[in-house]
Amino acid sequence: MRFAVSPANETVMSMWALADPVRYAVHLPWIDRARLTLRRPEVADRVRPLVELTRPRRWLPDFLTPAARPDLEMAEQLDQIAATPPDVVVQDLLATTPRRPLSPFGRALLADPRGLLPQLVDAVRVWYDEAIAPDWPRMRALLAADVAYRAAQLAEGGAGRLFEQLHPSLRWLGDRVVSDDPFERDFDLRGRGLALNPSVFTDRRVLWNLLEDSLPAGAYPVRAVGTLWERAPVPPGDPLARVVGAGRAALLHLLDAATTTTDLARLTGMSAGNVSQHLSALHAAGLVVRSREGRHVRYRNTEVGMALLRAARGA
Repeated sequence: MRFAVSPANETVMSMWALADPVRYAVHLPWIDRARLTLRRPEVADRVRPLVELTRPRRWLPDFLTPAARPDLEMAEQLDQIAATPPDVVVQDLLATTPRRPLSPFGRALLADPRGLLPQLVDAVRVWYDEAIAPDWPRMRALLAADVAYRAAQLAEGGAGRLFEQLHPSLRWLGDRVVSDDPFERDFDLRGRGLALNPSVFTDRRVLWNLLEDSLPAGAYPVRAVGTLWERAPVPPGDPLARVVGAGRAALLHLLDAATTTTDLARLTGMSAGNVSQHLSALHAAGLVVRSREGRHVRYRNTEVGMALLRAARGA
């Protein structure tokens, strides 16, 4: 088993939230912005192929959500989708039809996979750039935190503990995973391993690949998705920000309790690299202290840092 974060999966599956905001109400802050983006004619026209293939209650073709590997970037996944052989495109599209008939673009892609696949890849790329990339550091931080948590479960308790807690629909029967969902599939991994991807936009069950010939993969709901769109509680006009900078002030306001770099990145929207740089500066100044708990390093304010916060909050 291997865990990985898949920007392509999140880009494709985000369309479900856009089409059904009531079901995906936890993502309303993102949905409101994404809908405005999709109303722009230059975006709507290029993204149309993706919209058609991801309408609600449709199965996704396996090639559009490829099994991710650790540290795989969006550009690499787009290249992977673009390199899908035409016969695999056809096979994967036909596998989706028992659920719903193909959309107009789906039928056109079925008839001319070599000619129209670049148009679909462009649609995924545009939607990622316009709607996902601005929030990707926040999403990645949440997904990466889940990967670290699951990897620790696997290391400490084995596959049984992992699958018992991964999702209520899953059971581990010694040499197989049983998924209690309405779609009957029985796959032999054939030594290929199993890719498990936490997903922001997968909400109710684990989603598996449709065809046994595809690389085995499952997308499961990420932990703590309700915290994804929380913002750092920095008061407007915060005087501390004028002294240490907005980024470092935001971190100090969050470090009343011990917190990891990953969680701080998710809460602030900063990249993990920027958070680490700010924490290093705060640590060197004696404003935060760090401690290791198992696989994680947590930061919290020192008494000096708390004194600064008290003075700023009382100003």
